[in-house]
Amino acid sequence: MLKRIATAVVLIPIVLGLILRAPIWALALVAAVVALLSIHEFLKLTESYGVQPMAWPTYVFTAIFFAALAAGSGGETPLLTTGKFLVLLAFAAAIVPFVFLTRAMRIGELRGGYPAAAASVFAFTYIALPMGMLVQLRQQWAGAFYVLYLLLVVWAGDIFAYFVGKAIGRHLMAPRVSPKKTWEGAAASVAASVAVGWLLFRYALPISSALLHAGLIERRDGIFGLEQPAMGPILLLTGVLNIAAQLGDLVESLIKRGAGVKDSGGILPGHGGMLDRIDALLFAAPVLWYFAAWRVMQ
Repeated sequence: MLKRIATAVVLIPIVLGLILRAPIWALALVAAVVALLSIHEFLKLTESYGVQPMAWPTYVFTAIFFAALAAGSGGETPLLTTGKFLVLLAFAAAIVPFVFLTRAMRIGELRGGYPAAAASVFAFTYIALPMGMLVQLRQQWAGAFYVLYLLLVVWAGDIFAYFVGKAIGRHLMAPRVSPKKTWEGAAASVAASVAVGWLLFRYALPISSALLHAGLIERRDGIFGLEQPAMGPILLLTGVLNIAAQLGDLVESLIKRGAGVKDSGGILPGHGGMLDRIDALLFAAPVLWYFAAWRVMQ
């Protein structure tokens, strides 16, 4: 527990600094590193399923994707508009099976070609694409505020699920996949996330003003005046984000359980691997990105 708390105390200010103040190219670089580390852990897990993954081609394709996100950085203009990002997203998702299936033809044992390609395709779509959405979300108007909202909602839900589930949890949610998760913890997680979401948007103007005066955000990165959305859709969105985050955590538990391991890695003391830390975000980030994209396109 002490290691877990110490790691969180060190990492949380760094993460908040990145999403609030760092230039987009720096955020894209950090997101790429996180994605690559998580993909490395995921591909190691696939070896327990009898798959020999194509590691380096997967790393290279992922690096190219994030390089495209960071290309042409500078000034106040977003690097990629929502429309252009959609084109990049669709192209990457469409071409990735062809890239890895073509590469699989060079594998010595043909029986391993398709499983290896499938593992690489899944690693890219499961990890790299959601992390890319997180970077592009930061580029949109009020992007820093929305990314902050996403992280706080996910973190609050995770914390309350753990402590409430441990204290009063009696009814197991998915005992074969995650033996310690309970319905009581899940309900507390939803309630905590919705409360945090309500507080953030109820006080969006003073929070944004304080961050602006502290020099942590530019004006385009906060919510001011008439930019504040209606509370009803935000509360519904927050509930959906929490459910997506909990499903993301369960899905990664399923993968680890099948591989016979407790953690995806050991890079973060007390927290396990990088994939263990971002598993909830991988499902929640696309939900918020689509909401933000819909908001921009209205």
